[in-house]
Amino acid sequence: MVRRYMPLNALRAFEASARHLSFTKAAIELRVTQAAVSHQVKSLEAQLNAALFTRLPRGLMLTSEGEALLPVLQGSFDRIAVALERFEGGGGREVLTVGAVGTFAVGWLLPRLAAFHARHAFVDLRLSTNNNRVDIAAEGLDYAIRFGQGAWHGIDALPLLEAPLSVLCTHEIAGRLGKPKDVLAHRLLRSYRSDEWPQWFAAAGVKAGPALPESVVFDSSLAMMEAALQGFGIALAPPLMFARHLDTGALRQPFPVTVTTGRYWLTRLQSRGDTAAMAAFRNWLLDEIGVEKPAPE
Repeated sequence: MVRRYMPLNALRAFEASARHLSFTKAAIELRVTQAAVSHQVKSLEAQLNAALFTRLPRGLMLTSEGEALLPVLQGSFDRIAVALERFEGGGGREVLTVGAVGTFAVGWLLPRLAAFHARHAFVDLRLSTNNNRVDIAAEGLDYAIRFGQGAWHGIDALPLLEAPLSVLCTHEIAGRLGKPKDVLAHRLLRSYRSDEWPQWFAAAGVKAGPALPESVVFDSSLAMMEAALQGFGIALAPPLMFARHLDTGALRQPFPVTVTTGRYWLTRLQSRGDTAAMAAFRNWLLDEIGVEKPAPE
């Protein structure tokens, strides 16, 4: 394939003109004359041997060739802009993509992100949340913070926090709960794991029977807790992740009984090589949690 090298100024002149459908407006944006923009576009058309615009009495109209070229250039210019942003402030920045189960992201990570950025300003963190179902490879993640037992095929998993579950509800509902078995008289809010409530009842010494009272299933703990905050029912969730709501009195934990069904893990593909940003995030995370760092390989 023969490589053709096109002048950047001509490509930028075409892209701006195509967005505005006007040489005049493109010239204002690029801070050059209208004649210069027109000349650059004509030069590009000559090199491509194709007309990119149809010149109209009032403005421009893209030809089919112009319509095909425009999105390619816009995508390329966007990628260049992202790459250049990493060098802002006089130093190179490194992108780090992290996926986190929503409960952990909102309840633990977000309140501490300012501290992470203060220590590691070179890291350009991209954070996405999920409902604990994530495909690290397909989503292009460096790390995924998830809840479970730590066994995922092809995945390295570093233990983070245990997060025992307990009954959480509004102050009004808590006032009607004298003992654990009173929970059975209320609507139960739960995740897609149907074994959590039976485990809590067993730990609390409550004979709940095989059929639980009315319950509503959520695919997100954040949505479940929003329902609990609105008094829709009683949730089973980790008090550690909702400490702010407990501190303000928006939620109450009426009983000390807890049950552990898993913990949070920092996971990554076994085939993924380490980067400076990954090491910085991992070490900061473990420092904040107070976990001993793994020995370097």
